[in-house]
Amino acid sequence: MNNKSTLSKLLALVFAFALLATACGGSDADSDDAGADGESSAQTDEATDDEAMDDEAMDDEAMDDEAMDDEAMDDEAEPADADDGDAMDDDAMDDEEEVELTQGGGILDAVKARGELNCGVSGAAIAFSITQPDGSQVGFDADFCRAVAAAILGDSEAVNFVALTAAERFTAVQTGEVDVLMRNTTWTQSRDTDVGMDFGPTTYFDGQQLMGRAGDGFGPDSTVADIDGAVVCTNAGTTTEKNIADAAEAAGVSIDVQTFEDFNIVTDTFISGGCDVITTDGSGLVGRKAEQQPADQDWVIFPGQPISKEPLGPTYGQNDSQFADVVNWTVYSMLIADENGINRDNVADAVSDPATAEIGRLLGGEGELQTLMGLDADAFLNVISQVGSYSDIFNDHLVPVGIKLEGSANDLWSNGGLMYPPPAR
Repeated sequence: MNNKSTLSKLLALVFAFALLATACGGSDADSDDAGADGESSAQTDEATDDEAMDDEAMDDEAMDDEAMDDEAMDDEAEPADADDGDAMDDDAMDDEEEVELTQGGGILDAVKARGELNCGVSGAAIAFSITQPDGSQVGFDADFCRAVAAAILGDSEAVNFVALTAAERFTAVQTGEVDVLMRNTTWTQSRDTDVGMDFGPTTYFDGQQLMGRAGDGFGPDSTVADIDGAVVCTNAGTTTEKNIADAAEAAGVSIDVQTFEDFNIVTDTFISGGCDVITTDGSGLVGRKAEQQPADQDWVIFPGQPISKEPLGPTYGQNDSQFADVVNWTVYSMLIADENGINRDNVADAVSDPATAEIGRLLGGEGELQTLMGLDADAFLNVISQVGSYSDIFNDHLVPVGIKLEGSANDLWSNGGLMYPPPAR
């Protein structure tokens, strides 16, 4: 009985363990299933994330592709830009052609059509321009007129000289009566702006001085302070009138300024005793003393240091650069000739055997630039051969009246002067 009871208990216990094991195993499976489901869910989420990342990556790639396409389009556009640049260059060339076509009708063309240069001069400036009995002109300024005519027309004598007073000269340019002034005209700010003139290279560096009689107590060492109470005569409508008034005021002296239209009248009045002192550019006084000083008088030029700066040179109307270039380079050609030892006597040799490429170009050889200016290739050869270099005409007209070139402001830069032409290239 007791044995059966014990066996029964053992069997019940084994059965209980079996049930428990079964229950535990089902729980584990459920857990495993749940884990599998979790993993599957996680994998699905990861897959979804991956897909999203793939989508983003695809979007990025698409953007990169678009960017590459844009770059490709830019690369393709660059040749188009180059074409556009070429088109712009073509437009610019067209514009240049239009400028060249519309440059006609200026003074240069008018001179060529007329066959003569109208050149304004003083006609009463000793050594610079003096009217001859036949109406022609002789002097330094007159030869610059001839030089421009030689450059444009190939004939230095194709000039119509127009004698002008100081008061008439600018109106003659403004109205077209003259093409250019070669009339001892000072380059000033007001004339360059308000009066409407343009100025070429300075052909003579001058300065205002005074002249009196030694018998009246004047000497080479006299100054403006020594003219207190004097009657001072000069040209009307010139810078000299203002300069002497300013100088007298600065020196604290009182003077009586009398002006006349023509310096011949000024000088005649001085000779007759109507003026104590006359004043103009120093070069003009040297010429008057050399030509008109009476035998019984001794005229004295003072002070040694001029009271003003008077850069003199060609003057023409504003805004005609083509004609201005021709006038300017005519002057420069005469100075470059001097730099290279070329004058009217040896220029033919320089043409056949130019010492430098610059001289070859200047005289019409290979690489010449004169035709680009609207001139013949041999334009400056004509200037030198028919008129001369700068020193040629200086020695012809100014040295004989006592004006020296060597070592002066009007000498070449290489000799200590101020003449410094640009290179012909």
